[in-house]
Amino acid sequence: PNVPILAMVSRLASHKGFDLVTRVIEEILTQTNLRFALLGTGEFELEDFFTKLEERFPGRVCVKLEYNKSLSKKFYAGADMFLMPSKSEPCGLAQMISSRYGTVPIVRETGGLFDTIHAFNEYDGSGNGFSFTNYNAHEMKKIVEYAIGLYMEKPEVWAGLVKNVMKVDFSWSVSAKKYIDIYTKLQ
Repeated sequence: PNVPILAMVSRLASHKGFDLVTRVIEEILTQTNLRFALLGTGEFELEDFFTKLEERFPGRVCVKLEYNKSLSKKFYAGADMFLMPSKSEPCGLAQMISSRYGTVPIVRETGGLFDTIHAFNEYDGSGNGFSFTNYNAHEMKKIVEYAIGLYMEKPEVWAGLVKNVMKVDFSWSVSAKKYIDIYTKLQ
């Protein structure tokens, strides 16, 4: 119960940021007590990498190479953090789904990920996740390690972040109001 779980539910494709993950996930697992869970299918090389990763870290890595909507909900709900390091992401739904379950998103600042997830500031309590700017594996690793540290060392701060994550309203009514405000200003 006191060990952080990082999940990914995605199509396994390099543009989804898996090339970043494959560069640093072993370092993260070796240097922290993180557990990693992955659900998805895709490029053979990535499937092979993660299958072997699960073999190297038994009990710490769980890989399910399948598309399973029911199981995906369990991954979202059972994790503490949700990783989306996409190279590009026009909208992105997974970060919003994970938020509904109180699973803190860690995203790369691109497209819809940048629009929906705002970097957590532990000093004023604002923000609803973690983000990194550059498409760089070590920048991603640094943010993941920061999130793990916050989870492990400051549980009261983490609990506040989870509340922030769950309070965000991603519904169309919010977007529609913004569009109406813009159109009203243009008149």
